[in-house]
Amino acid sequence: MRTQVAIIGSGPAGLLLGQLLTNAGIDNIILDRVSKDYILGRVRAGVLEEGMVDMLDRAGAGERMHREGLPHDGFSLAFDGRDHRIDLFGLTGRRVMVYGQTELTHDLMDKREASGGSSVYEATNVMPHDFDGAGPYVTYEKDGVTHRIDCDFIAGCDGYHGVSRKSVPESALRTYERIYPFGWLGILAEVPPVSHELIYANHPRGFALCSMRSHTRSRYYIQCALDEKIEDWSDDRFYDELRRRLPAEHAENMVTGPSFEKSIAPLRSFVAEPMRFGKLFLVGDAAHIVPPTGAKGLNLAASDVYYLFDGLLGYYADKSLAGIDAYSERALKRVWRAVRFSWSMTTMLHRFPDTGEFGQKIQETELDYLVSSKAASTALAENYVGLPY
Repeated sequence: MRTQVAIIGSGPAGLLLGQLLTNAGIDNIILDRVSKDYILGRVRAGVLEEGMVDMLDRAGAGERMHREGLPHDGFSLAFDGRDHRIDLFGLTGRRVMVYGQTELTHDLMDKREASGGSSVYEATNVMPHDFDGAGPYVTYEKDGVTHRIDCDFIAGCDGYHGVSRKSVPESALRTYERIYPFGWLGILAEVPPVSHELIYANHPRGFALCSMRSHTRSRYYIQCALDEKIEDWSDDRFYDELRRRLPAEHAENMVTGPSFEKSIAPLRSFVAEPMRFGKLFLVGDAAHIVPPTGAKGLNLAASDVYYLFDGLLGYYADKSLAGIDAYSERALKRVWRAVRFSWSMTTMLHRFPDTGEFGQKIQETELDYLVSSKAASTALAENYVGLPY
């Protein structure tokens, strides 16, 4: 079997890249080690930058997002018992879209199926080969049979734990990592959101985030210790703790209900450089992880796809290697800016074990300056809505 671009991973990055390539007449195959239902069962991020919205429109997969998604013109920073609204649209002329990753993935899968794109699910032992030579190929097993796909390029869109980055010699990689000393305990519940916009709360008891997936589905998080156990957190205990960390008006107005998903996620920052190795390209979480505080993980995957698609389009349209050669540098420049922003939001909003009284006063002063200075608020808003590609 032969294709032009073999894509490993059928998450949003792989599906988005595959659809853009298909629309451009560039042949591609997507491989994933798990089932389609498993992918659609994963609950992930849901705040989209305008750049990602535009990419979904370009892929022809944005219709339902515009119909059901929730455009947000701002969000709140809650501290000292009060809300302080950041007017994203007023400060930047841009907004974000709240639309669940599961729904986005479903839309891209439906579009790929309608376009006749080829996807192989439950492909085991997927392995890229000879990507540093003239004849790259990918092997996989399906139903006990080994298959080989020869290709021009391989896009590794298979996440942090995927095979793509692991296939690169360690001597060719440089990695940077920061592990945060806490996690997020999160729930999903079929209850109306406590506010029509997101609330990021800094409280002496720890960080909290009030988000949503729709007008009737809420996504709530609280900062927790890494050794917490989910079974120790009943829904009532979670809601009681969340209320303590919110301004009184929100705590009083919160509608509660049984959760249907509950998890604890550790927080980390991670970057692998470079993002290109011969004819293998790392995309999205395969190359970088950011804490969810800045809502950048999914959006960074989209900008990686933007740069890679631009390079591949130039190659197949004009036989130009310029975009391909520039991919890693272009992608990493934006990655590091998003890593910086995510780190800044995380350090500003969470309580660290070693902060101390001095550090706490600095954090409170930083928050106060941020909401009282138009210049500081604008810088925050620019990063939140997404820096240009």
